[in-house]
Amino acid sequence: MAGLGVWLAFIGVCFLNVSALLQRLEHPVKADGSLSLVVIGDWGRKGTYNQSEVSAQMGRVGAKLNIDFVISTGDNFYDDGLSGVDDPAFELSFSKIYTAKSLQKQWYSVLGNHDYRGDVEAQLNTILQKIDPRWICQRSFIVDTEIAEFFFVDTTPFVDKYFLKPKDHTYDWTGVLPRDKYLSKLLKDLEIALKDSTAKWKIVVGHHPVRSIGHHGDTQELIRHLLPILEANDVDMYINGHDHCLEHISSTSSQIQFLTSGGGSKAWKGDHLIKMGKMGQRFTMMDKYLQVWRFKKSIPKLFIMIFLAKFCKLLICPRGYVMCMPYNSLI
Repeated sequence: MAGLGVWLAFIGVCFLNVSALLQRLEHPVKADGSLSLVVIGDWGRKGTYNQSEVSAQMGRVGAKLNIDFVISTGDNFYDDGLSGVDDPAFELSFSKIYTAKSLQKQWYSVLGNHDYRGDVEAQLNTILQKIDPRWICQRSFIVDTEIAEFFFVDTTPFVDKYFLKPKDHTYDWTGVLPRDKYLSKLLKDLEIALKDSTAKWKIVVGHHPVRSIGHHGDTQELIRHLLPILEANDVDMYINGHDHCLEHISSTSSQIQFLTSGGGSKAWKGDHLIKMGKMGQRFTMMDKYLQVWRFKKSIPKLFIMIFLAKFCKLLICPRGYVMCMPYNSLI
């Protein structure tokens, strides 16, 4: 993937329409059958709050590992999303920030709660792809890489407080209302897609965490409505942003590995709590060995995923190895 122009990378994606279900995009793996990517969330601040530093780090890692694409876990543009397709924030926070040659690949993005405070349809509009062909953002969709399938889920409409207690914020619920119908269809479509998947790895991506010990903590609505579907369909990982830190949470009651990557900018320094919850979660303390929860100079790190034939390696940039997870087995 490294060294390819934006236009060449873009034609490598195939859009497949599946009537009434989640749209499926195909992204080919490398010739050797491997796949590597970086995951970043909560980033769009026009280069401030260490966004530019993280971008530089991404470029170095992207070149070294020859990444295939980037996943964004949402909150793409602060503080209030985009005002329209002509909002200069798109280029100031995205195109002019992630300029490294190695990052001229697809960016598969979900929406975060801050994105819903602006013109949601603007981020979803294909006009943005004419400005920067890397940009691919939908509410919910699937990326099929053969070795792994990534199921992107629009989690913001699940969260009650955005509807019941929005405070001083205004949310754009265009395309979401009536809410119950929207969520019911989304969960049904996701369940069908997960059941039909034959991929070695099933990874679900959303903005809000299912499990987190960060500032925001668990998302109870996702625990009630989404988690049972993930567990029933042998999902391997759930990846999210929202909490501005990096976390890896495993549970004695679930086969799912919960990963938070929300350190794209303005990372929180205090999210390093370790505890044992009622559900028997094991919270991996990465600070001691990898220094990713207490950021020196507040420079966030990245989750990097490398998929091989039978293994998935999760890395933290730039300090190296975190874990190697065999297919269909716990750590």
